[in-house]
Amino acid sequence: MIYIDWKKLNTHVGVGVLALSASLGLVSVTSAQAQVRTLPDFTDLVEQVGPSVVNIRTLEKVSAPLGAGNGVDEQMLEFFRRFGLPVPNIPNNPHQAPRKNQPQLPEEQQPHGVGSGFILSTDGFIMTNAHVVDGADEVLVTLTDKREFKAKIIGADKRSDIAVVKIAATGLPAVKIGDVTRLKVGEWVMAIGSPFGLDNTVTAGIVSAKQRDTGDYLPFIQTDVAINPGSSGGPLINMRGEVVGINSQIYSRSGGSMGISFAIPMDEAFRVSEQLRASGHVSRGRIGVQIDQVTKEVAESIGLGKPQGALVRSVEVGSPAEKGGVEAGDIITRFEGKVVEKATDLPRMVGSTKPGTHSALTVFRRGSRKELSVVIAEIEADKPIKESDDKDSKPKASSAGHALGLAVSELTDAQKKELKINGGVKVEAASDAAARAGIR
Repeated sequence: MIYIDWKKLNTHVGVGVLALSASLGLVSVTSAQAQVRTLPDFTDLVEQVGPSVVNIRTLEKVSAPLGAGNGVDEQMLEFFRRFGLPVPNIPNNPHQAPRKNQPQLPEEQQPHGVGSGFILSTDGFIMTNAHVVDGADEVLVTLTDKREFKAKIIGADKRSDIAVVKIAATGLPAVKIGDVTRLKVGEWVMAIGSPFGLDNTVTAGIVSAKQRDTGDYLPFIQTDVAINPGSSGGPLINMRGEVVGINSQIYSRSGGSMGISFAIPMDEAFRVSEQLRASGHVSRGRIGVQIDQVTKEVAESIGLGKPQGALVRSVEVGSPAEKGGVEAGDIITRFEGKVVEKATDLPRMVGSTKPGTHSALTVFRRGSRKELSVVIAEIEADKPIKESDDKDSKPKASSAGHALGLAVSELTDAQKKELKINGGVKVEAASDAAARAGIR
C-alpha cells in the first residue's frame, strides 16, 4: 500500500501527481472526459443571418370605419365582458368610455397582421408563411436597416403554408439553405422573427423531433424554440448559419409559447417556392381515394403482419385509382417503390408527383400483393392570394369582425364532413382583442 503526504506536495508537481495517480489506477483521464461541453454562442450567427430576416406587415381595405352603427354584434361584446376580457375600442360604444387622444386610422386601410420572412435571393424574393399574407390588400416589408418596401405577392400555397413575395431591391443579403437530412434531434437551433411586432427578436433551443406528423402535406420539425404570434414565416437556423426550416405553427393553450413549435423543413419549402416563383401556384397530384390508418388489429386479421400502409376506405368514381384497379379495402403498401409506412405518407408522395405521371402502386388485397399502375391527376389549385385594387372583388368582413380582430370564412361541405360538424366558421386571422382572448 502506498501513502502520499499531500501536505508536502505543491502546485509545481501537480502534473506528476496526476500522472502517478493515473498509473496507480486512482485517476482515469480520457480524451472524452477532458473535452468540456459549453453552451453555444449565437452572436456570430445573429450577425451573419440577422440582416436577411425581414418584418412583414399587411394592410386590408375596409369600406367603412369601425364602430357602432355598422351592425356590431352586442352578443360578441357581451362575450368579452362576461369573461373579463378587454372590450375592443369601438367609437360610440355605450359600454366603453372613449379613449383620449387616440390616433384614428385611415378609413380605407386598416392593419391586418404582422409576421416575419427572410430573403431568398439578392434580387428581392422573400419567403414567408401563406397565412401571413392571406387576405392582405397590401404587404409592407421592413429590412433590418429600416428601409421599407411595398411587396408584391408572387404566389402562396395554403396546403404547405408557403408564400413568396417580391420587393424592388437588389444587392440584398440572402440566406444560405441548409441540408435538412443532416439535422439531428437534440441539435441547437435559433430563430429570428417579430413576435408581437418586436422586430429582430432572437430565440434559441434544440430540435425536439423530426418528421412530426400533424396531418398536413409536410412533416414538421419540432423544436422548443420560443415562437409566438408574429414569428410566423421567420427562419429556423442551424449552428452553421443555414436555414433548415420556416417557423409556422405552435402548440399552445394560451396563445403564447409553451415550448412546442413546428417548422416546415426547408427542402420541402424551397421546392414549393420554386414552383411559386415559376408559375405563381403549386401543382400537386391526386389519385382519388379516401384513406385511413392500418391498425394493429386489422393488420393481424388480414395477415399483413405489421400495421403499415394506407387503408383505402373508398374510391372516387372515374378517378385515377378506379381506372387503375384500386378497390375499397385495399391497403396501399408502396408508391413508386417507396414504402408507405403510415396513411399520411401517401398524400405527400402522390402530392409531390407531377400530374400525368404513370405511377406504380403495390396493394395488399385478400392475402396477396398486387402491382397496379395509375395515372396521376392534378389537385384543384388553391385560389391565388393576391393584392386587389377592386374593393368589390372580395367579400367584405363584418364590422363586428373588424372590431373584435377576427377574420373568418365559411366552411365548405367537404370540410364539414371531414370535421364531422354541421356548422361554424373558420378563423382565418385573429388579432387585437380576439388574439388576447386566445382565439387562434
